Amino acid sequence: PLMRIEGPLIIVQLLETTLLTLVNYASLMATNAARYRIAAGSMKLFEFGLRRAQGPDGGLSASKYSYIGGFDGTSNVLAGKLFNIPVKGTHAHAYITSFNGFSELRNIFLEPKCGGKPRDLLELALTWRTNLLPIFKLFSVEASEGELAALISFAIAFPEGFMALVDTYEVQRYSCCMNKVTSSTKSHSKYR
Repeated sequence: PLMRIEGPLIIVQLLETTLLTLVNYASLMATNAARYRIAAGSMKLFEFGLRRAQGPDGGLSASKYSYIGGFDGTSNVLAGKLFNIPVKGTHAHAYITSFNGFSELRNIFLEPKCGGKPRDLLELALTWRTNLLPIFKLFSVEASEGELAALISFAIAFPEGFMALVDTYEVQRYSCCMNKVTSSTKSHSKYR
């Protein structure tokens, strides 16, 4: 058992709900996180549930107990501050939709970590897009320039922590190519 309470029946019954409330959710979250950790092996796991949590306290608790259960970090900045959990995040959907095209990019160059010639990330992204469109059976007019501009902007701003959201795409349709794209982008990890 997780805990054992002994005492007069009336006192123990009065404590039961409070103690179960303090333990059940924490145990549920930590156990679930531990199962994910076992399944994921050495892959990084981050908790991003604050917007869907059962209130602000539930969000803090979920972040804390997911970390205790084995997750590597959270998107919850307050939980990171309060519980010393590494904070990791993505971009907001509003950030993506705020871009209309490539003309809004203030910087298109990705600087190498150890010095050297910067890479034109816009040119590189357009080359990859051209190569991938036939694989996805898409036409260039179907690709959003604003969306690609936003992703380029974010990748340049956060080169070591870039993580693109895929929940706005037809994930099943494109999943066949995800490994190819992922393996090709790993070759650019020497850039900051």
